Amino acid sequence: MELVDILKKKKVKVTEIPKWGGYLRKQWENNFANHMSEKEKKSIFLYDTKDSCGYLWHIFSYDKKKALKEEEAEKAFNNEPKDTCYIFYQHSDYALMVKEASRMTANDIIDETDIYVVNKDFNWTYVKTHETGWCGPYFSRKGEKL
Repeated sequence: MELVDILKKKKVKVTEIPKWGGYLRKQWENNFANHMSEKEKKSIFLYDTKDSCGYLWHIFSYDKKKALKEEEAEKAFNNEPKDTCYIFYQHSDYALMVKEASRMTANDIIDETDIYVVNKDFNWTYVKTHETGWCGPYFSRKGEKL
């Protein structure tokens, strides 16, 4: 079942915003990786490069930002009050805006990979990676640094 259908079944209001992915990734970087220099970002493969595929969540896997991991991350996300959130992907410009998202849980995106959920003010984020079980999922707040 598609994510949109899963969320709508839970009475979460979903608006597809198919061209917002790039904008949301940049906002995410500006809010969660703003303590890092460009050189540091390149050293952890934050961006797409010829030899390695970049991932924003590398700030967590390379321990550049404090985050809860695995079951603790899922629990924090499930318990976080959620109203309006954005959902976007690492390698797609497809995105969603969800309202009345309090019923949304980590289990709703269990089949998704390299997906980011962030509240509308970019104060917290939940990330499920394609390497879940080895790297992630992660939950972090904007002001938390190592």
